[in-house]
Amino acid sequence: MKDDDDPFASTAGYLIHKAEQILTPALAIYPELVDRNISSTLRLLDGDPNRWRPHVKTAKLAFIMSKLVERGVVNFKASTTLELLSACKSGAADVLLAYPAAGAVARRTREIAGEFRTVTVSALVESVSQLGEWSGGNVGAFIDVNPGMNRTGVEQDKIGDIVILAKAIVTAGLTFRGLHYYDGHLSNYEMAERELIAHRGYGRLLEITAALNSEGVMVEEIITAGTPAFPCTISYPGFKSEGFIHRASPGTVVYGDCSSLAQLPREFGYRPAAIVASTVVSHPCANRITCDAGHKTVSADAGAPTCRVLGRPDLIPKKPSEEHLPVEVAEGSEPPAIGDILYLVPKHVCPTVNNFDHALIVEKGEVVSVKPVTARGREIPLIIRAAAP
Repeated sequence: MKDDDDPFASTAGYLIHKAEQILTPALAIYPELVDRNISSTLRLLDGDPNRWRPHVKTAKLAFIMSKLVERGVVNFKASTTLELLSACKSGAADVLLAYPAAGAVARRTREIAGEFRTVTVSALVESVSQLGEWSGGNVGAFIDVNPGMNRTGVEQDKIGDIVILAKAIVTAGLTFRGLHYYDGHLSNYEMAERELIAHRGYGRLLEITAALNSEGVMVEEIITAGTPAFPCTISYPGFKSEGFIHRASPGTVVYGDCSSLAQLPREFGYRPAAIVASTVVSHPCANRITCDAGHKTVSADAGAPTCRVLGRPDLIPKKPSEEHLPVEVAEGSEPPAIGDILYLVPKHVCPTVNNFDHALIVEKGEVVSVKPVTARGREIPLIIRAAAP
C-alpha cells in the first residue's frame, strides 16, 4: 500500500482468517501497523524518541505500551491512576498524570509514585491551593497552561500568575518540571489557520519560559500538542531551544482513527492499526443493514457517523443505538449478507478501545494472541481496596 493511497479503500491486510469464529463485536489490533505508526511518529521527530510523550489513554494495553518502550519511547502522559499504574509497570521512565487530581486520586497518585521510585511521576497544577495535595511526596509538578481551550489550566496571558505559581511550587519543596499546554481545540481549524493559532500560543509559552527563567525558576520541559496540533508543533522553530526539552504528546497516532487521519497530512504515513470486527445481524428494510457495533462498542462521542467501513465506501454508518449500528447501503450496491463481517475504523479510537476488555492481536491475517485492555476503566475505588482482604 502506497502512502498516498486511501487508507479506507481496502480490507487488504485487515481480513481475519476464520473471522466467523470470533465473538463480535471484537477489537482487533495489528502490531505491524502499530509499528508503522510508531516509526512514522519517530521519523517526524527526527528519530528522537525522547521528544515524544504519547498519551496512553489511547494505547490502553500494556502490550502496546511495552512496544513503545522497546522503541525507546519511555515518557508518557496518563489521565487515570490505572493508566499511570499500567505505564509504570510497562517500563515507563517518566509519566505525567495529565488530569487535575484532588483528594483520593491525588493520594493514590502519590502511592503509585512511592511504589515505583525509579519512575519520575508528575502531576498538573493550576493553583497554589492544590500544592498541599503533593507536599511531602515525590510527585513533581507541571503548570497546566490554558491555550484557549478553556477546559483546565491558567490562562496563557496571565504570565505573572504563572510565575507566582511556579515560585510557590519551589517554595513548597516540590520539583517544578515545566509547562503543559494541550491545544486539542485546534482540530476545529483548517491546517493553515491551525498552525497560525498554534504558533502564536507557542510564542506565548516562550514568553512564559523567559519570565520564569528571569526569576530563577528554570523550565525543564514544555509539553504541547495532541494529535490535531502535532504538525504545528513540529514545525515551530522556537522549540529547538537548548534551554529546555520540548515533547509532543499525540497518542491517537499509535492506532489512528477516522478523525486523526483526516486531521493529519496523508504524507505522514499513518494507517488504522485498531479496528472493530462487527457482524451484519439484520436487513430491516431496503437499502439498510444493521451490525452489532452500537455506541457501547464504537464510541459515539465524536458524533455520527461513528466509523467507516473498510473497503466499502458504499456503506454509510448512521446514528447508532446502544448495541445496533444501522448502515445505509448506497443505491445500486449489493448489501452484505447477514452473518458477514464488517471491518470498522472508529471515528474516535481512544474511547472505543476503552469499551473492550480484550483485544485480538492479528498478524498476517491470523489471531496470534488475545491481550487484556490493561488500563480499561479505572481502579477499584480506594475505600473498597482498603476494605478488601
